Amino acid sequence: MTTAKTILEVQNLKKYYSSSKGLFTSLRKTTNFIPAVDDVSFYIKENETMGLVGETGCGKTTIGKTVLKLTPPTAGRILYDGKDITGLSQAGFRPYRKQMQMIFQDLDAALNPKMRIRSILKEALTVHERPSDAQVDRRIAELLEMVNLKKGKLNNFPGELSGGEKRRVGIARSLAVDPRFVVADEPTSALDVSIQAQVVNLLRDLQQRLKLSYLFISHDLRVVELISHKVAVMYLGQIVEMGMAGKIASAPRHPYTAVLWSSLVDKTTGEGKSVVSDLEGQHWGVFDFERPTTGCRFAPRCPVYEVKGRPPFCTNPGTPPELHRVGEAHMVRCHYPLQ
Repeated sequence: MTTAKTILEVQNLKKYYSSSKGLFTSLRKTTNFIPAVDDVSFYIKENETMGLVGETGCGKTTIGKTVLKLTPPTAGRILYDGKDITGLSQAGFRPYRKQMQMIFQDLDAALNPKMRIRSILKEALTVHERPSDAQVDRRIAELLEMVNLKKGKLNNFPGELSGGEKRRVGIARSLAVDPRFVVADEPTSALDVSIQAQVVNLLRDLQQRLKLSYLFISHDLRVVELISHKVAVMYLGQIVEMGMAGKIASAPRHPYTAVLWSSLVDKTTGEGKSVVSDLEGQHWGVFDFERPTTGCRFAPRCPVYEVKGRPPFCTNPGTPPELHRVGEAHMVRCHYPLQ
């Protein structure tokens, strides 16, 4: 049995945004930096799906856009198929653009409301090549068959389609150039549960049929568990836990992961249940994106931190938790991981 080759590797990726809001900041003429993505590393193999989960604003979409070079990184390296693409210009990256595509979350913004569906798909097919009209028609028919969309929808505008149909158009557009790697950004958001299941099944079928690799971004933990081979959990720009999907869901080691999954499954250990109960009762507040704490960023909301008497070790600037191995293919960023 051959080992699958790594198609995408991200090494110590950072993406900081500047913020000069506030009266005192303006008077001092200083700039604050928001660490949207802060020292993130992971890899995805061929025909594999990695789920990326976390609360809104934790940096999931920023990672997706950065690895596709839709926004430049502040630091770190991005390797695609073993080649460093981090510093490539747009012209230098053009040969890779066909292989790396994105299914955008906001299709109302991503799909031109003044273009018919046929024109949208034709545009995608002719960006990199100049196929004949007959080739375009044949390829559009293939795309419609792939995503189970009726031919009659080609004359519709995006606003005339249902949410599920628009999602299928978005998927078809991303597949138009035969990519190998796809970033799926919240592909099931704002859809009914039954339609979500159809989209998940479609993506899984397409992965098997076309040998695709996915970075699957979502806040829907149940969907992520269903479609992903492995899962990375993000908090304030950092990966706090990473491992195989089943293990992350059934036996989370980071307190934050335990809380995220507790609303869906009741498989955590006794300690995990105690953590969830304590957190829901007292400490689950709103976090500050612009001023992450020193040391462990989750400490202000962490029930384990409270249970252990707020040990200074957790918030000491000199002892931030590092992502370390706690089991086979399982890593966690916590001084006191759950057992």
